[in-house]
Amino acid sequence: MQWDELLSLKRQGDRNKRIRIEQDETRLGFEVDYDRILFSAPFRSLQDKTQVVPVSDTDFVHTRLTHSLEVSVVGRSLGRMVGVALLEKHPHLKSVEGYSFNDFGAIVAAAALAHDIGNPPFGHSGEKAIGDFFSNGKGQKYQEALTAIQYQELIDFEGNANGFRILNANRAGVPGGLRLSYATLGAFTKYPKGALPKKPTKHIADKKYGVFSTDRSLFDEVAFELGLIKYDDGRYARHPLAFLVEAADDICYTIIDFEDGINLGLIPEDFALEYLIKLVKDRIDVKKYNAMTHQEDRLSYLRAVAIGSLIQDASRIFMEHEDQILKGTFDCSLLDKSKYKAQIEDIISLSVQKVYRSKEVIEKEISGYRIIADLLEVFSDALIRKSHGEETAYDRLAIELMPSAYTQSKESVYHILMDCACFVASLSDRAAILLHSKISGKIA
Repeated sequence: MQWDELLSLKRQGDRNKRIRIEQDETRLGFEVDYDRILFSAPFRSLQDKTQVVPVSDTDFVHTRLTHSLEVSVVGRSLGRMVGVALLEKHPHLKSVEGYSFNDFGAIVAAAALAHDIGNPPFGHSGEKAIGDFFSNGKGQKYQEALTAIQYQELIDFEGNANGFRILNANRAGVPGGLRLSYATLGAFTKYPKGALPKKPTKHIADKKYGVFSTDRSLFDEVAFELGLIKYDDGRYARHPLAFLVEAADDICYTIIDFEDGINLGLIPEDFALEYLIKLVKDRIDVKKYNAMTHQEDRLSYLRAVAIGSLIQDASRIFMEHEDQILKGTFDCSLLDKSKYKAQIEDIISLSVQKVYRSKEVIEKEISGYRIIADLLEVFSDALIRKSHGEETAYDRLAIELMPSAYTQSKESVYHILMDCACFVASLSDRAAILLHSKISGKIA
């Protein structure tokens, strides 16, 4: 893979090539990507979607929106740091093509901002709840009407693939969705493969899938433009900057989910600070730290130093392995090679024990499973019956509750079911709860 191809400014529908050196420096294409994502309705809905701990009355808990903003900030720093090093190593990118280190930061920041845009409500269990409906619940009855890959996409419903769909979805009068640059779309796609074959290798890019079959032709176009390596089974090598997006996410959820646990009292402060100090012991200003009398200040300081340490380490790892990354042979996340790996694993282990498995989180996930299953049953059955001309009066009322963008498909059972799954995934936590109350007859 070559950087001058990987940094493509092309967008869906472009007829002329976009040249970096001809760009308006006050309104760069990659920065436009960030703005389009930030102002989009799907991004705004993240403000009421659970990150890990359910949205509460405190100011401490991160939502998907605040998490995404923080990941984008970390991603921007990672991109800029790596960009400086890459331009020194490949000077033609600056002298001939006109790229700057800020371009790398802007691409990673935009992709990171959007990284959770396709995730369902109710935290990490949302995807599993959708998949469970089709694999073990009442949606299992549709299996015979689906191809193997279509059924796999539903039983392994993937927020990453839904995100790619959202960013590029055609709407009446708005072809190409947000029309992001192909460089940003490449960096966004951490798993550049379809649902099958499932986990064909131990490579980190094969851990999940990132493209629905309905979006495959577009992704093939994006991959061709970027020069991504294509394998015989249709998989692609990752865009190198996807490793930085992944690292930004890993850094934030490692440190900030841990911080949420501390602020909510799920993790004792003394115990928690000890874990963070182990991570930052080489960079901590002991005098400054000891002068802080408030927990909030101590925690904020340690968080900042920890994130800074991990950014520098991830950047170092990327540059040390750049050749492997460009060849598609670097097969793990950047933090898997981190010199802080032991400390990271200790923090994550404590978060799993104290936060991810806390009573509050488990109760939210259980509720989410039930709500998602009920919504999928009502809407999928209604739309399937409508496609056969057999809808009931109740079905017609239920369909009225859905945006028209999700109710127009007449192509196949698969398209109807995928539209239902994506509709449910688009809901915020509160919207899903309210809609569930309506179909259950709990609200007049």
